[in-house]
Formats: sequence, C-alpha cells, structure tokens
Amino acid sequence: MTAEPALWAGAAACGLLYLFMAAQPPGLLRSVLKTASVALLALAALLAGAPLLLALALALCALGDLFLSRDGEGAFMAGVGAFAAGHLAYAVLFLTRDASDAARLLQMPGVAVAAVLLLLGLVMARILAPRAGALKGPVLGYIPIILGMGAAALTLPAGSWAFAAACAFMLSDAVLAAETFVLPADHPLRRVAPYAVWPLYWGAQAGFLAAFS
Repeated sequence: MTAEPALWAGAAACGLLYLFMAAQPPGLLRSVLKTASVALLALAALLAGAPLLLALALALCALGDLFLSRDGEGAFMAGVGAFAAGHLAYAVLFLTRDASDAARLLQMPGVAVAAVLLLLGLVMARILAPRAGALKGPVLGYIPIILGMGAAALTLPAGSWAFAAACAFMLSDAVLAAETFVLPADHPLRRVAPYAVWPLYWGAQAGFLAAFS
C-alpha cells in the first residue's frame, strides 16, 4: 500500500475507533484518536499534491480537535479559534479555485441556499445568545464564519462535493452547539449527540479531501 491510501486507511481507522469513545470523558487515547483522524488527512493532502490551503484547513481542524478533546474553558476557546481559522482557510480555498464564480450566489439555486444560510445564522444567534454565558462573544462570532464558509462553497460548480461536505460540517457544528448550550444536562439526546456530530464532522473533512485531491 502506498503512502496516501495508507494515510486514508489510518485516518478512517482512528475515526472509527474514536466514534466508540465519542461520549466518554477526556483522556489521552481519546485525544490521540480524535486528532489523528484528521491530522492524517492533512498529511495525505500534502503527499497528494493537493492545494496547500486544503492541508492547512485540515491541520487547523485537527488542532481544534485536540483542544476540544480536553476539559476547560481555555481549551474550548482555543478549539473555537482553531476551527474558525480552519473555516476561513476553507472559504479562501473555495473562492480561489479557477472554477469558483461569485455570480452563482446571485443565481438560482445559489441565492435561495444563501438566503437559507442567512436565516439559519439568525436563528442560531437568537437561540444561542442567551444561553452561551461568558462565551457569547466567541460563539456569535463563530456563526458568520462557518456560514460564510458554506456560502463560499456555493461559488463552486453545482454538484461539487465541497458543498455537500460544507453542509455536513455546518450541521455537525449546529448539533454540537445544541448539545453544548441548549440541551439540559439530563436530556436523553445529549447521550446520542456525539454519535451524530462525529460522523458528520469527519465525513466533511474526508469529503473536502476527496473533492480537492
């Protein structure tokens, strides 16, 4: 097996193993598996000669995974920052492709999807603002960044894997936000939310790599 397929296989194996630990308390093995599942995709992007922005975005998301796998508000804030930078790297990647055309945002179906993203952002802000406490600023600042990444994906040709991956990424963040800030501590959905977030999130990263390498 050559290096790139081996890295894909290693990333998938780490991701699958992490899925079984997604709802467990923080620990070294859990952090290693979560981080490696995306870090190996970043390395695969580099070896495949994919755009450097793709490798950078994947590496930033892996760094965010490392931070969010730990306890504490400081780790959470660092994770939010890393993911925000990752979303911005993805947005720049989409907008700088030769096939990217901003005019698609003013045409159907792009304009309709962009309107839905804007509405989604307003709803998320309304729901999260009174519940985020001291994290209100970073949480509200994060919303336009991730939705902007989704809008940037709309500039690519219809049928691009990038937009499907962006949708999965946005949905994983929405579920995570609901788990973290909205659902009561004893709500039964809190026990299953991690098992929804992780496949959506890791599938998004793998989808971006598949789309641009």
